[in-house]
Amino acid sequence: MDESTFGDYITVLAEEDGVTIIGLTRGRDTKFHHTEKLDKGEAYIAQFTENTSAIKIRGKAKLYTKTGIINVGEVDK
Repeated sequence: MDESTFGDYITVLAEEDGVTIIGLTRGRDTKFHHTEKLDKGEAYIAQFTENTSAIKIRGKAKLYTKTGIINVGEVDK
């Protein structure tokens, strides 16, 4: 396992009620392994591990990473 993926944290700050965060597994078959629901103003800190390869976020939130901030749930029209 590449050590550079460990220790990377992200923070999700919900900007509306009902933001969903889903953790996805590593391996040949990607599966859901963890789900969280956030309400407006709540924050969630997550880390990529040997079990977690991806995180899916549904709803309006700010995603803070070491490379910057991403506005989730906002689409340019």
